[in-house]
Parts: sequence; structure tokens; C-alpha cells
Amino acid sequence: MPITVKDIMSTPVFTITMDDSIETIQRVFDNNKFHHVIVNGDEGECVGVISDRDLLKNLSPFIGKFSERSADTACLKRRAHQIMTRSLISVRPQTLLRAAARVMLDHRISCMPVVDAEKRCVGIITLRDVVRWSISEMEKDTGLGAELPKAA
Repeated sequence: MPITVKDIMSTPVFTITMDDSIETIQRVFDNNKFHHVIVNGDEGECVGVISDRDLLKNLSPFIGKFSERSADTACLKRRAHQIMTRSLISVRPQTLLRAAARVMLDHRISCMPVVDAEKRCVGIITLRDVVRWSISEMEKDTGLGAELPKAA
């Protein structure tokens, strides 16, 4: 049976609104071990994604430092819609894994929201999910799973 996105996607997905502040988004990333948040529109539909890298690009390196200025802290008031990736590429749960992985490679993206028919986010698939599944399959084939070091 072919493997689909639903078989390996990560759930639940942390979502934010378009008007959430960068300060709020920073707390989300600081308190969790994931690298992407999904941005929902007014109707709950998936409209964007913000990575931890997007956040870092939009934070002043002087925040919390002795040389911090009001202009540095002002960046924390910016909103999700100002820094999110809008040209969103998403997949459905029944998409074949190999097709989703190909899209991610071809578009040079590290994640895709998994959406239902109403474009509501039901999961997320990341390159890490694909690699984790691939390694699991290789370990099954070789029987070497116990000998390979596990990452933290």
C-alpha cells in the first residue's frame, strides 16, 4: 500500500492568527521544539507559514542587550502577516508521500501544511518527517536499527 502524507505528518499543529505579534510568536518558538507555525486567516483557513528562521530575520540582535533601543523593541510589535510566507504550498492528507517530498525538493521548502477541503490545517509535513520515515524504512530493510545512534 502506498505511503501517504497522512501516514507520517505531524499533528497537532500550532497555529497563530495574522495579527499575532512577533513577541507572541517568539514565545511560541521559545517554549516548543518545533520550527514552523501555521498562520490562519479569519475563517480558520491556512494562509501562511512562519519558520523560526523567518522570526530570527525579523528580530533585532540588540533585544535584551545593554545597547537595546526603542527601535529594537518596536520590531516585537510587528504582526505575523508582515513576516509570514504567503506563497503557500500545501498538500492534502491523501497525497502520496513521494509526490509531497518531490514538491518540497523542487520548491526548496522545508515544510508544507496538510489541509482539508476547506483549507484548514490538519497537520504539517516537514523534511525531518520524511527523513525520519526514510531511516525507519531502511532500518526495517537491514535490521540494523538498534546499531544506529539516535538523535536527541
